[in-house]
Amino acid sequence: QVQLVESGGGLVQPGGSLRLSCAASVNIFSITAMGWARQVPGKQRESVATISASGGTNYASSVKGRFTISRDGAKNTVYLQMNSLKPEDTAVYYCRAIKVTQRTEDYWGQGTQVTVSS
Repeated sequence: QVQLVESGGGLVQPGGSLRLSCAASVNIFSITAMGWARQVPGKQRESVATISASGGTNYASSVKGRFTISRDGAKNTVYLQMNSLKPEDTAVYYCRAIKVTQRTEDYWGQGTQVTVSS
């Protein structure tokens, strides 16, 4: 079982920055991949960024060059640094952990609201 706790959301003006944190209850290097996804009402949840256990990263085209996913193994925490924020980045952001062993386990955090508005 993996528990994920997000923090760092809030209200920010267009062009501003926020850093989201996701604290995991287990060693993050034991997790196959971790990432962030976001969802707005009435739309499907979309992946924003992922980082694999080996450190490889992937980003949605809409955030590439503006968002950076990183991790701190000592704190078992994954971060999402969001720069040059736009109103269309407004969403609930969720942390995700996928653990593949003999079966696939998929865990989600409770979500944190990010609002980009002047």
